[in-house]
Amino acid sequence: MMGFFKDLREHVAALDKAGLLVKIDEQINKDTELMPLVRWQFRGLSEDQRRAFMFTNVVDVKGRQYDIPVVVGTLAASRQIYGFGLQCKPEEIVDRWNKAQSQPIPPKIVDNAPAHEEVHMGQSLMEKGGLGEFPIPISTPGYDCAPFTTASHWFTKDPETGLINIGNYRGHIKSPTRTGVFLSSSNHGGYHWRKCQERGIPLQAALVIGAPPPVAYTAPARVPFSVSELDIAGGLAGAPIAVVKCITNDILVPANAEIVIEGEISTQFLEPEAPFGESTGYIAERLLNPYFEVKCITHRKNPIFATIISQMPPSESSVMRQVAAEGNYLRFLRDQCNIPGIVEVVFHSIAVRQICVIKMKKVNQAHVWQALHSMVGYNPATGKMVIAVDEDIDPRNLDSLFWALAFRMQPHRDVLIIRNRTPQMDPSVFPPGKELDNSLNELAGASAMLIDATRKWDYPPVSLPKKEYMERAKQLWERLELPKLKPQDPWFGYNLGLWSAEDEAEAQAAVKGDHYETGEKRLQQRVPVKKF
Repeated sequence: MMGFFKDLREHVAALDKAGLLVKIDEQINKDTELMPLVRWQFRGLSEDQRRAFMFTNVVDVKGRQYDIPVVVGTLAASRQIYGFGLQCKPEEIVDRWNKAQSQPIPPKIVDNAPAHEEVHMGQSLMEKGGLGEFPIPISTPGYDCAPFTTASHWFTKDPETGLINIGNYRGHIKSPTRTGVFLSSSNHGGYHWRKCQERGIPLQAALVIGAPPPVAYTAPARVPFSVSELDIAGGLAGAPIAVVKCITNDILVPANAEIVIEGEISTQFLEPEAPFGESTGYIAERLLNPYFEVKCITHRKNPIFATIISQMPPSESSVMRQVAAEGNYLRFLRDQCNIPGIVEVVFHSIAVRQICVIKMKKVNQAHVWQALHSMVGYNPATGKMVIAVDEDIDPRNLDSLFWALAFRMQPHRDVLIIRNRTPQMDPSVFPPGKELDNSLNELAGASAMLIDATRKWDYPPVSLPKKEYMERAKQLWERLELPKLKPQDPWFGYNLGLWSAEDEAEAQAAVKGDHYETGEKRLQQRVPVKKF
């Protein structure tokens, strides 16, 4: 069993030791400089150059000095850093997710916790300024209406089953003791809120910031409603997650969390929330959403404030969503839907969860459509465009993907539109500012496009030199000290079923210099032109 990072501090120290952390000791303004600085690595560097950041000298726009450092990018500035957080290689992440879901491990309840080293409640709630104690950055300066928590893991309990859910939802800072919370109709926290609303009670909640990596990775994942994310986090860790009961409610939270904010979400009233730069790459408009009233704040001594950079993809948020979704949907299609031949499920980060590619070694054509329909059946808000491709297509390479779309499908035959989908922060669904309920018409509903871009019959070979010739040429290239190559599939030709023994014999004759013999044979096969 591989080890796991027990808390954020251990994780950050390991990132630093591995050369994956940039420490900034220069004074940085959390409201105008911090996030724009980190943003540049997503808009100006390749993924393998991205790093986690730690800011140790943070001030706000009014000059207030904070003694709490801020970390960003520690979870998923890149797939490499994501894998580092799970102590595995990037190519092993999907297998770790599959194992976590097939072998979940329930948490271990403890009585004493580092998360309770300092407690502020009642008369002492405002002793250090409430939420104002923490250097919460503005994510999209110039557009966001306030600082928002982004690495904000909301713990709620189902009032009916007692099952704890962890969801990563933005938290709009409205006062030292009040935040907005974006509970959409498709997330499990939203289900809990509606159940409490039906019962006429507020939703008890805990906002956790700076959780152990396995918990942080589980929070934005879409796991089945009947499964607790705490159990999945234990599966990712390979060991139980230590949890402690909150002070003002009975919700269990990570014992080693940096910060825990306890309170309740009103089910009687809503408040305007946002604008905020969202993961779609657009500013989320102001909406009526629930609000959270703080009852208690606990944290470790000398806490670290963790945040995620989201907004325009690629981002830390898009990497987290992409990686978790790929593992979840692969297992769903292959193991739960019992579809043979599923090789890989890929989400493209620029589209968050809206463009999905299923790589298949298909047994028959029916399985392709079973996979496509199952994908959009898992969640009504995931998958605007779902594409099935053959096993020889690299779903992460856009050239390879577009090649399949261009020459392995026909729109009139291989495309199906599914209507009545759930829109989620998509400005193409209905005009901004319009209420959703008044916009579900022929023009403005959400939909999905299912595309079968697999071969329906045998094809001629791929028009590249055979592998043996490309391998020899690569050796020659390297001997000539030409620029270092980064091979992209396909880099050699291969057969796709439509290639006869005669075709093969003639190709072999050509590379032996005997092509005149083929020419003579062609002469004997000459036919007259038909008159029209």
